[in-house]
Amino acid sequence: MSEKVGVEYNVDGGNFTRAGYASSEIKKILKKLNVDMGIIKRTVVATYEGEVNIVAHAYSGTIYADIDTERVRIVLRDEGPGIPDIEQAMEEGFSTASSQVREMGFGAGMGLPNMKKNADVMNISSEVGKGTTVEIILYFKQIASS
Repeated sequence: MSEKVGVEYNVDGGNFTRAGYASSEIKKILKKLNVDMGIIKRTVVATYEGEVNIVAHAYSGTIYADIDTERVRIVLRDEGPGIPDIEQAMEEGFSTASSQVREMGFGAGMGLPNMKKNADVMNISSEVGKGTTVEIILYFKQIASS
């Protein structure tokens, strides 16, 4: 891969029927670029978890993916309530999801922990009443030649 690839997806809060669209599209791009399947899997898991968090908690959001020869960088930015206590939100099982979201099978409090487990680097910034930005980076250990 000699070029940098950049894509952007809009995510609507509350639209669970489209949750997973951006992560699926990013997976297709990574496969076309012959990225290692382990990296693809980790990227898709982390992106999907973030995408579901936007759908479950925010009014709207955007997912940006930048891919080059060394890494994939995903930035998930939402307009929503924000996270008052990031450290608490990182605890497995902690969730502020509504009962409606939980009834649909989401909101188990594993989103942010799973994102962190699958990323090489994860940064979160949040402002209560404004929204949250999560950056995840995965470095390519190897890229299969095409």
